[in-house]
Amino acid sequence: MTTVDIPTQATGSGTPLAAQPVVSVRNLVKHFPVHSKGIVRRSIGDVHAVCDISFDLLPHETLGLVGESGCGKTTTGRLLLNLVNATSGQIHYGGRDLTKLSTGQMRPLRRDLQIVFQDPFASLDPRMTVNEIIAEPLRIHGLYGGSDKGVKQVRELLRQVGLNPEHGNRYAHEFSGGQRQRIGIARALALKPKVLVLDEPVSALDVSIQAGVINLLEDLQKELGLSFLFISHDLSVIRHIAHRVAVMYLGRIVETAPVEELFTKAAHPYTQALISAIPLPDPHKERARKRVLLTGDVPSPVNPPSGCRFRTRCPKFATMLTDGQKQKCIDDIPELSNRDIGHPTACHYAEPVKLV
Repeated sequence: MTTVDIPTQATGSGTPLAAQPVVSVRNLVKHFPVHSKGIVRRSIGDVHAVCDISFDLLPHETLGLVGESGCGKTTTGRLLLNLVNATSGQIHYGGRDLTKLSTGQMRPLRRDLQIVFQDPFASLDPRMTVNEIIAEPLRIHGLYGGSDKGVKQVRELLRQVGLNPEHGNRYAHEFSGGQRQRIGIARALALKPKVLVLDEPVSALDVSIQAGVINLLEDLQKELGLSFLFISHDLSVIRHIAHRVAVMYLGRIVETAPVEELFTKAAHPYTQALISAIPLPDPHKERARKRVLLTGDVPSPVNPPSGCRFRTRCPKFATMLTDGQKQKCIDDIPELSNRDIGHPTACHYAEPVKLV
């Protein structure tokens, strides 16, 4: 079983004290069947997208979920909202297990659990005005308070995300990428949710625009008391916005810690490789720093390695372990536990290293 311990207090700026989790995920698994091509389609295996992961999301907290493309981050976010049916496991919110609820039973909970998608160009209907896009969830849930009141609701949401309410009659293509993402955020906020899943919300934006959207999200979290699951492959963004970080590799969480502790005491070789790839602004420090390099490609999620899934690319496995130690990596799945290093790590031979 993969378990994430909850710290008494994370170390990031403005980090919330430990409290009863808003969302608790336990032993979550998602497999997607793979079929052969042709007239007669046969099952040839399963994609192991998410494999026995557990974590808690605390009130007013941003939990960063990071990893390479294909590691299962987005699937985890969609499972959290019950947009994808879990193969097994539990997702507890408001005293209920979301994996056991029907579509009708989930509908009232949709108000509390919302998502902001990665691509602001594809996630907004080009046939609708911005006012219509933002008003749509209010109408669906019967919260659009008549003509005048509804218009005021939409105008206030546009103002809340830093857009001019006078531009609500325009279409999405008339706005820049950063403005479109703000429209997506306004739509997600329309139902006054408690939890936002942010699926790579700034990855499609120019670097100059990213900071404005991130600052907006931080301000909204403080103002509205939101909890964020922030999915990203960019550790620099995660360091700025997250309180805690969970690192995923090939469907499993391999390390989790308060954000500054992760950056200063990363213990899993995969986390160390991700952090060492972040460029430093000082060229002298950049040249002198320790690098953790990975070789080879990510294994197929249809047929993942036995034992530790990271061992086929692990520099420690390749150069530093004895044959007996390697056999342990081959045979035994490393549990996510503290291992006397202060935060949970899924590595049999975890060792904290300062990289930045």
